[in-house]
This record gives sequence, structure tokens and C-alpha cells, in this order.
Amino acid sequence: MPNSRACVQIFFFLIALLADDPLAAARSDPNKSNASLPTGLAMILPLVLSVPNSSRLSTRQDFHRQLRKDSSQKPNARMRLHDDLLTNGYYTTRLWIGTPPQEFALIVDSGSTVTYVPCSDCEQCGNHQDPRFQPELSSTYQKVMCNIDCTCDDLRKVCIYERQYAEQSSSSGVLGNDIISFGKESALGPQRAVFGCENAETGDLFSQHADGIIGLGSGPLSIMDQLVQKGVISDSFSLCYGGMDVGGGAMVLGGISPPPDMVFSRSDPVRSPYYNIELKELHVGGAPLPLPPKVFDGKHGTVLDSGTTYAYLPEAAFVAFRDAIIKNLHNLKQIRGPDPNYNDICFSGAGSDPSQLSKSFPKVEMVFSNGHKMLLTPENYLFRHSKVRGGYCLGVFQNGKDPTTLLGGIIVRNTLVTYDRQNQRIGFWNTNCSELWERLHMTTAPSPAPTSSISRNSALDGSPALPPAVLPDGEFRVGVITFEISSDVKYSDLVPQVTKLAEYIAQELEVNTYQVKLLNFTSEGNGTLLRCGVFPAGSSNYISNTTAKKIISRLTQHNVHLPDSFGSYQLVKWKIEPPQSRSWWQKHFLSVVVGLLVAVLLSSSTFLVRYIWRHRQAVGRYEAVNAASPEQELQQL
Repeated sequence: MPNSRACVQIFFFLIALLADDPLAAARSDPNKSNASLPTGLAMILPLVLSVPNSSRLSTRQDFHRQLRKDSSQKPNARMRLHDDLLTNGYYTTRLWIGTPPQEFALIVDSGSTVTYVPCSDCEQCGNHQDPRFQPELSSTYQKVMCNIDCTCDDLRKVCIYERQYAEQSSSSGVLGNDIISFGKESALGPQRAVFGCENAETGDLFSQHADGIIGLGSGPLSIMDQLVQKGVISDSFSLCYGGMDVGGGAMVLGGISPPPDMVFSRSDPVRSPYYNIELKELHVGGAPLPLPPKVFDGKHGTVLDSGTTYAYLPEAAFVAFRDAIIKNLHNLKQIRGPDPNYNDICFSGAGSDPSQLSKSFPKVEMVFSNGHKMLLTPENYLFRHSKVRGGYCLGVFQNGKDPTTLLGGIIVRNTLVTYDRQNQRIGFWNTNCSELWERLHMTTAPSPAPTSSISRNSALDGSPALPPAVLPDGEFRVGVITFEISSDVKYSDLVPQVTKLAEYIAQELEVNTYQVKLLNFTSEGNGTLLRCGVFPAGSSNYISNTTAKKIISRLTQHNVHLPDSFGSYQLVKWKIEPPQSRSWWQKHFLSVVVGLLVAVLLSSSTFLVRYIWRHRQAVGRYEAVNAASPEQELQQL
């Protein structure tokens, strides 16, 4: 959400209701949270590819085909997610409003019940990702006039909205009605909907990069409730967040056919205005924490919120969880956190490869009241230490004195989460969220994303994002590996660092520095698009298959991490090329040059020897004093 430092949660009820916000205490006071976001982000690729085992492969492939529509045959809106949870504190998606469409980057929030963007006449709005919405340029825009179902302005002419946030920021404006579009990949066509047209924003909302909010919570202004009430989608939506260092992912508004092995928990809409689950136990390293089940059932129970960055447990649960994690660690050293203002619990010595974290950190399981279990890998409860290579910190904190359990986005990274509102349940399915986007057959973004125009795991020419370490059959030799990356660092800021960038890439790919060359870099919106190449070492004209597989695996499985100064980036595409066929001249160029040098050297040596011999002959000749010698002709003066 807008404040990534404090795991911001936006509250979308009227101010009178907000005064009794059950989660505000945990999220509005930074001193009550140990959470520490990295100050920057190393150069990163998408999440670790998780290849399903063969026994379940066909099931997963069938599910990806089923994702295109739900059992009721109603269309759904399939949309990309952008940005990164721990870098930005939120995920965004693209939404188009008006006729002709005006494009916006909106924060995805399952705890919000209104969608809003800055209006052109806003006198107190910050500089965001895109230009402000201009109602006067939309032929289909309508103001929502004052009525008994809304809050009216002082003149009682138009409907207004006002939202306040736990971190002391706010948003207010008028309500408008216009055509909203969900992108070219969406099976759901443009729909009329009510949204907020901001005329004032404060705090983090003013300074954030994203334009506004897309509200997926339950309420009359929620985009979900509006679409469901119109009958155009089923009462369900799904989010899939990218894994550690990755960001991105996919979102589906509307129903999907759940995979057979999706784990569900009941969600009680009466219990809380927020989406909740019935968490009964936490297991660490295979052993349950010594806690009574009611510890996760205090106040509003266990709340699941995509707009919160980290996870927050009641005091007793947090202490037990922390102690169990530390007890199960092996060969790791506890270190200070990246920010001295926070008492983060961090460790070093685990290595920089997220796929290997399970060797150092224990697995965690959430057990629901129905007995179903959801596995959490280390990336679901850790975040990377921003100042220590191979360092990680707990992304689970104490929720102050609030007995509510709050599970933020970190818990569901690399997890498809289905909010099945119709059946009052929430489902979880471990999967590769970047790969999921590709399998949804959405390989081309309709327009530039908030930080990049292309998916982090999209392959070259729209080819599927299969495990990339498989080279063509036969005696295929790799001549060069090229890849493009989209960085969120401005072109002018990145250009002075390109030499260092090539050095760091070479270091991460474990090749010689001279093998990595930056072939091209161009400005791309607020970022930079770079094209790089990895070339053979020494005099060889090809890269060995073993080395090529290792390089491609590091690129596509997101194991390349660079210093914070290079920001975050997305892998746009990669390609392997065979060695170029060379002409006779290219093949024999070196031999010809060596031959010419030898000939020149021999000629020079012969000339030098002859000169020295003649010089010695002239100096050593004896002549008598009065010997006759040819007279030299005097030249006239």
C-alpha cells in the first residue's frame, strides 16, 4: 500500500467506522512494528521457477487451460500485476478509464472498497506514474449527482468520497461514472462503473509512484461488487504474487476453476469487514507451536490483506514463532537488520539463491480449522537483507497489543489466492506466478506497465517460459547468449554506471568480465531498456553447453542480484545463438596476419644484416696516405 515502511493498509469505510479500525494500531505506528523494508533493491530477475513433479504435471496443465473461464461460463478480466511487494510496498495493475481510454497504474488492495485516480483539477495531488484523469476529454464521463445513497458535497450537488489511512494519509474527491477497461488480454469487455476522481491527497498517497487504488474489498463502491451486481462476472477474484526478488504476477476478476489440490479455508464475511481465514495452528520444522487455537481467533481473527506488506502475529504467537525459527536454524549467524531504527531479526550465511533457502531455514505450515495445511517456503516469511549479501530477515512481526492476526502479501508470494466470495472461502495453491501469467496466454502487455512494459519472465518472441536450461537437441553450440532487461533506473542515471553494471553481471553469471558486453541501452519511460550479450571466453568461438545452461538458469531462475544503485529490473527476453559461420578470410585472418608479420620481420632482418655488413666493410678498408683516389667534382657555390 502507499506506505511500504509500515505495511500500509487502506481502510475504505466511512470515517466514523475508521475510528474503530481493528488493524490501525498495528500499522499506523512504526514503533510497534519491527518491519524494515530494504532501502533499495539489488538487480533481480523473477521468482524461482518451480517445476511440478511428473505425477502432477498433467493436473497442473489441465488447470491452466481451465483458467480461461469459470464453471458458470461468465467472462473474467485477466490482468497483469506489476512492481514488487518489498520494493514498492504494493503491487499495481493497469486500468483504463474514459472514452478514449486514459491509462492508470493502480495499487491492488483486497482491503479497499473504492477505486480512485487523481483528477485534472486536483490542486493537492502529487506527481504520479501517469497524467491525471481529464473528465472533460472523456465523452462518456458523468458526475454522480447527490442522492440519498451517497455522501453529498456542501452544496448538495454531487456525491463525494473521503478515505483516511492508518499512516495519516488521506484521499478525497468526487464520484464519477465512466467506462472502465481491463486491457486487451481480458475476456471481460469495458464496463460502466463508479470511481473516485481525487481532488486532494495527503501523506504517502501524495508521494507514491502509483496513480491510485483499485478496491477489491466488499462494499458498494468496490469494483468487484459493482461488476458482480451487474452480473458480468462471478463473485470471485484471484491474485498471484511473484516470489522473492521478483514482483509482478497475475490477477483475475471473476471466477476460475480451482485446481484439484487447492487448499481452502472458510471465510466469514459476518465476522469481519476484511477477508479472513480460520487459522488454527502454525507448524515450524514439522512441529506445532505450543499455542492454543484461540490465539489466532482474537478480535477479527486472521485477516488476509493484499495491501499489507508483511505478516503480524499476536504477541504470544510471534514469540513462539520467532523462537521456533531460530531453534531450527543451522550454521547461520544472527546479525543486525538493515535499518538501525528497527529491531529486525536477521541472519547471514544462507547464500544468495532463494531456491536454496530451504536448506538453511525450516518449512512452515499453516493449519486451518478444517484440517487442511498450506505450506510456506522461506520466501513466504523472509525478506532479503538490503546491506548484507546472503542475509535474510524475518518478515513476520508482533502486532503490538492487537490480538488480530494479519497476513500480508509476503505470506502468499508464489501462491495463487482465490477469494471465492460466493462460497465464503479462500483458496491457496503454490505455483510460479510469473509462469502462471504466461500460461494464461497473455504474452503481450497492452501498454507500458508502471515500472516496465514487459513481463519479467516472458520469453523471446512469445515462446513459453519453459525451464530454460534445455538447449536444442544434437551437437548444438552456443555462440552468444543475448538478453534484454528493463531497469527502473532512469537512463541519465544509469549511463554513467554501465561499465560497472557489466562487471556485476559478469560476476553474478560467473564468467569473465570481458565476456559480458552491453550491446545497447535506450530510455524507456521512467526507466532504461538494456540489451546485453555473453560471449565465448578466450579464443574459443562458442560457449560450452554446461556453461550456457548455467548462465541461462541464473538469468531465468532469478539468481542474479546486483547492488541497490542499479534498482530493480525485469527480464524481457533471452536468446541463444549458434556461432556465426565465417568466410575463408575470417577463418584464415589470423594466419594471414601472422604470415605477413613474419614476412615483414624477415625482410627487415635481411635489410638490417646487409646494412650492417656493408657499413663494416666501409669502415675497415685500408688505404695508403698517398694512394690515388678518384677526385670529387667541386660544386659551384
